[in-house]
Amino acid sequence: MEIKRLNYLNRLIDKQDNGMIKIITGLRRAGKSYLLYNLFRKYLLENVTDENHIIYLALDAEENKKYWDASALNDYLLSKIENEKEKYYILLDEIQKVKEFVPVLNGFLYRENVDVYVTGSNSKMLSSDISTEFRGRGDVVHLYPLTFKEYLEAHSGDKDEAWNDYVLYGGLPYTLFCKTDEDKAEYLKNLYKETYLDDIKERRNIKNEQLLNDILDVLSSQIGSLTNPTRLTNIINDRYLQDSKNRSEDLVNKNTIDSYIEYIEDSFLINKAQRYDIKGNHYINSPYKYYYEDIGLRNARLNFRQIDDGHIMENIIYNELLARRYNVDVGIVETFDKNNEGKTTRTNYEVDFIVNKGAKKYYIQSAYRLTDDEKTNQEKQSLKHIDDSFKKIIVVKDNIKTRIDNDGIVTIGLYHFLLNENSLDE
Repeated sequence: MEIKRLNYLNRLIDKQDNGMIKIITGLRRAGKSYLLYNLFRKYLLENVTDENHIIYLALDAEENKKYWDASALNDYLLSKIENEKEKYYILLDEIQKVKEFVPVLNGFLYRENVDVYVTGSNSKMLSSDISTEFRGRGDVVHLYPLTFKEYLEAHSGDKDEAWNDYVLYGGLPYTLFCKTDEDKAEYLKNLYKETYLDDIKERRNIKNEQLLNDILDVLSSQIGSLTNPTRLTNIINDRYLQDSKNRSEDLVNKNTIDSYIEYIEDSFLINKAQRYDIKGNHYINSPYKYYYEDIGLRNARLNFRQIDDGHIMENIIYNELLARRYNVDVGIVETFDKNNEGKTTRTNYEVDFIVNKGAKKYYIQSAYRLTDDEKTNQEKQSLKHIDDSFKKIIVVKDNIKTRIDNDGIVTIGLYHFLLNENSLDE
């Protein structure tokens, strides 16, 4: 089975020989190594160069541990560049294994005959750090787990069968190779514990493992719900005090919770969506929403017990928008109305997503079912109170044809939205 990941491959091809270090980031096991070695290396061999001009190292392999030393890595790479007049392509997988990798990579920026590509799975590879560490010459490609379209192309069943698997087991590529539901669930649960949790604990020297687990349980059960560190602190402390063995002086504080959430974000397990006041044109610091980068990992964290279709669909839509390289916030529309007594009342309407890319902007509501007029009007209320001319969309699970109503609100079926990359512009 070949999973093509053409969007990401084409992005690497477009960035080829641009004088920058290409940095592939993303969740572990999402397919970064496959993209770099199987897909991009294959492209180079078929269209650009030969094997002798591709220098590839999998730095998480046992036999390559000696190159975790920056000097040893630098010496090895230089030894492979045999002709200064010929072009070489350096492909380094899991570069964060090297403690002082930045000076090594920066050194190759000055060699016109070298083009560098690396992958990384943790906070050292976050885009916010790259512009500083690589002197503005780090070019990031963030690879997400499989979108539903990519998943369907590799799945053996029809759309409905693929969707039923996708909402349970997510888009990590290896799940497609698991033969049974039990194998998929076991793979995800083991991966969560033995890869993501162990990585966070090791890199951040976590002392309170139970607190980390409690935070993950709360975040996993509240995807798509408004929250903040203070609220999480109260929830966890309330649970803590229910155990008579615990003492009030041992309660956790908000700063600790905030730090632990940051560690989880840095591992790419979750993403935070900020809240934006549409009429006031400004961000609201708190509360905000969290979404899992892969919904299968979220379900695995909860042992596949809490499968709430509406929130899972909302999480999948959020991930789809990020994979299409949109900027995504959650919105609020504040309105002031006078009641029958002449008193002014304030109402806040929630908008699931404010989506923009360049000059394009969309307002999107995720609605699992529009069962009747009351539910339909409820989903439209926030959109009807937005008085600008940007497109307003409701995505529904029902397999319907795209339609527009008298308020200018477009309703799109979920499959059409997920399987057509230009669906927002139709």
